[in-house]
Amino acid sequence: MSDRRPINNLSHVKGKTDVPLLEETIPEVLRRTVAARPEREAAVFVEQGIRWTWAQLAAEVDRLAAGLLHLGVAKGDRVGIWSPNRAEWLLTQFATARIGAVLVTVNPAYRIFELEYALNTVGCSTLVTAARFKSSDYLATLAELCPELATADPRNLGAARVPALRRILVMGAEVPAGMVGFDAVLALADEGARADLDAVTATLDVNDPVNIQFTSGTTGSPKGACLTHRNIVNNANAVTATMRLTEADRLCIPVPFYHCFGMVMGSLGAVTKGAAMVIPGEAFDPETTLAAVAQERCTALYGVPTMFVTELAHPAFDSFDLRSLRTGIMAGASCPIEVMKQVQARMHMTEVTIAYGMTETAPVSFQSDVDDPLDKSVSTVGRVHPHVECKVVGPMGETLPVGAQGELWTRGYSVMQGYWGDAARTDEAIRDGWMRTGDLAVIDAEGYCDITGRVKDMILRGGENIYPREIEDFLFTHPHVAQAQVFGLPDPTYGEIVCAWVVPRGDADLSEEEIRAFCKARIAHFKVPAHIRIRDSLPMTVTGKPQKFLMREEMAAELARQPG
Repeated sequence: MSDRRPINNLSHVKGKTDVPLLEETIPEVLRRTVAARPEREAAVFVEQGIRWTWAQLAAEVDRLAAGLLHLGVAKGDRVGIWSPNRAEWLLTQFATARIGAVLVTVNPAYRIFELEYALNTVGCSTLVTAARFKSSDYLATLAELCPELATADPRNLGAARVPALRRILVMGAEVPAGMVGFDAVLALADEGARADLDAVTATLDVNDPVNIQFTSGTTGSPKGACLTHRNIVNNANAVTATMRLTEADRLCIPVPFYHCFGMVMGSLGAVTKGAAMVIPGEAFDPETTLAAVAQERCTALYGVPTMFVTELAHPAFDSFDLRSLRTGIMAGASCPIEVMKQVQARMHMTEVTIAYGMTETAPVSFQSDVDDPLDKSVSTVGRVHPHVECKVVGPMGETLPVGAQGELWTRGYSVMQGYWGDAARTDEAIRDGWMRTGDLAVIDAEGYCDITGRVKDMILRGGENIYPREIEDFLFTHPHVAQAQVFGLPDPTYGEIVCAWVVPRGDADLSEEEIRAFCKARIAHFKVPAHIRIRDSLPMTVTGKPQKFLMREEMAAELARQPG
């Protein structure tokens, strides 16, 4: 406990170091887990009807890895994956790591411009893709991006707009001209290629890059964060250790694989402990998630707060037996105390933990313990992770006293190598090993951290510093408010003014006037939002982070249309 308290009454904390870091690559971690429990269940893809033991999973991973080698994918090559949560995604994650390729996770919601940007930014030689997902026709998008596909050699594409891309592997039975079927790649795994696998894996180093993840887009400016085996193996191990996950657990993963939550904290975290992975479907759906937990007797569940809110609000919630649940993680946004109380009571997740981090730190830096008191679980993001060092700094980079608000900086094994091919932005983000998170935080005397907002989100109104998180937390105290986001807009008189978007709880009849009156009676006048809008939903990233830049743009456009 004591080694996670602030140093010298300053907002500077260091994680425990009594348990050494793992110095293993991803293939080594998987091999160790498989050897210890080959016949135990490893992965269940409910929607696809797939169920693998650890031995079966490892065999499928090796088939794909050997097939990729046969196709010419080499160590260090960037392999993109553009797909929702499918079994092929999991195989690609571990097969690319097996041969030292760098997995590039592409947001399933990306359209043609964003896909082109991602592939070219990191120079993907290979793309593994689903045929389609929701309203996105991936095959049609790829045909538009690469018209050369119609006549191309499937193993040597040569597309003008994505010149580094040599091959596209497509999941499913439909294999358009110029592409290679995913199942056909599995069939390429001849004895020669399989024999090469161990030799290639033996050349890997824990500090080799293994994953490039694009920042989630809350600012509209994605960057490719480059993560190593050492980064994500140890973070996955620490996250699941804090949850006290073991091989007896069954972890339900409805969060997307393309993000750290799904692929590091989720699948890789399960591998470090030998826990079974249960994937309800391609994308989050409250009913399929609840059904998967009940049917598969899951003991742990992941989600962002809005996922838990929709699960709890499902009309048939009481028909699902969730008594097997014990733990899980809620991350991605702040959790209202009432939601946490319901998750613990109605979903039986008495040991649910809160986690905080960012893509660039692999991702988790702070996490609550399973036995932390409720007030700490909802008002903070827990305490610093093992082998991680964090501090809260002021405008000049000085470490601030305990209880003072400033920017959170993080240092340790978890900090990324950098933004791929972008030394300038890397140097701007990382100074002397410290990752400047851009998040405002307060660390208390016990070492608990409260994330209070974004540095760039701070509103300066007529000389007053206003922190949106403070107003959002206040709005959550209204009994009819389910979600709230606060942001600033330029104003000729005050410099900036406060705006709030609010989502009502359930069928509540909520008006802008009611919210304004509620604020005026309880908070300082300069914090009362000048503009309030009631919305059915808020723009979010796939991982549940609010996109304030979109709210700001829409609000500015709306006000610009108004007369006068």
